Amino acid sequence: MSTTKNSAAPVAPTRELPENDWEHFRLYRDVREAIACLPIYFRTETHISGIMATDLHTLNTVLGATIEEQVVRTLNLTRNTWDPDEKYALYSFVRQAQTFPDVLLRKTSSGEILMGIELKGWYLLAKEAEPSLRFQTTAAACARQDLIVVVPWVLGNVISGSPVLFEPFIESAKFAAEYRNHHWQYIRTTKLPTAIKLADGIAPYPAKSDQILDKPTSDGGGTFGRLARTGIMDEYMEKLDDVQLCGIKTVYWREFLKTFQESTTDIDARIALERLKQRVQQATEIPSPKARSALTIISELECLLEVTD
Repeated sequence: MSTTKNSAAPVAPTRELPENDWEHFRLYRDVREAIACLPIYFRTETHISGIMATDLHTLNTVLGATIEEQVVRTLNLTRNTWDPDEKYALYSFVRQAQTFPDVLLRKTSSGEILMGIELKGWYLLAKEAEPSLRFQTTAAACARQDLIVVVPWVLGNVISGSPVLFEPFIESAKFAAEYRNHHWQYIRTTKLPTAIKLADGIAPYPAKSDQILDKPTSDGGGTFGRLARTGIMDEYMEKLDDVQLCGIKTVYWREFLKTFQESTTDIDARIALERLKQRVQQATEIPSPKARSALTIISELECLLEVTD
């Protein structure tokens, strides 16, 4: 079946969340809180060093799946935060490949599923200033309690170290799917057809063989499903631009790293480094420990330039 654009846009979708009297409502609420607290509890043995600054933007491709795997491991290790009464001792979070959702809270013995999480990592300093994830799953495949979660991360020392997490984006997967389609048909500006062919005969927790993707009839730019471009994450992304990494805002690190790429001349790279150094020095008359860390990182980058001269 397909949807067509009406002359008047319908009312935007609203979130249909689990009812308070659902038998697993407390679990659902506590899982959401546990996900929000992931940056506090996340630990990893992964350590990155020696990577060229020009290659840092590739880290999400290299480490994305590893970060997602370790997030699931962290959720299971912090069971006391979402199952304090041990009511769900026989359940655990497990990853599944090539179908929606990425993660299931499932009972090992029977396979009973209580909720699902579509989990995506986002390297905060990637060239694009937004998560690149595509979410095309049809709303019918999402149960009310299912979530889509985007976990932002960077290396602890910006250009080296172990991954550290920041506040995740948490949204109802069903609402995200419905809003994505609404935005595609009624909000964005386009002269192209806006009809969408909806996946048919789908229920929550589909099999790998099920065709669960909604597909637009016209998508020349391949942008359908780019959730960050629907506006649903705008406020969240703006907040993360102000997060300080070693005393420098994320937005400034990203701006610098976009300049500092392989095609950049040494002169351009040095100008970018000097601009970054000035931002640190202007932030405070007496450098804080974080600011000193930032200046140390900048010095390391300057040394890299000397080596490559």
